[in-house]
Amino acid sequence: MAKHPTPLRAAAPRRTEPRQTPPGSVPTARLDRLIHERIRLGIVSALAVNDSLTFNELKALLKTSDGNLSVHARKLEEAGYIACAKSFDRRVPKTRYRLTPAGRRAFERYLAHMEALIEAMRER
Repeated sequence: MAKHPTPLRAAAPRRTEPRQTPPGSVPTARLDRLIHERIRLGIVSALAVNDSLTFNELKALLKTSDGNLSVHARKLEEAGYIACAKSFDRRVPKTRYRLTPAGRRAFERYLAHMEALIEAMRER
């Protein structure tokens, strides 16, 4: 029996005019999507108030799995927001994270943006 190819649907027309931001609102385009995800926000927040934390300390604090923490920490590290140092305690590997100056600036911008969003909502 011959299979019929699935017909392709035409793509929706692209919007050419810029979206208008309502007066008194704060555009979400400035929101740092990298930090906004729950686990990454937790990592950055925890490191903002601690000089450094180990992998296991972050994992316990955020109540997440090894794999989940590892993936999110790597994304933050690739962005230059956190730094990772690996060492050994006897024969046990130890990974320690710290917030970089770029990560601190990004976190401060994120917090300022969230505060502006909250304030804009209060004014309505």
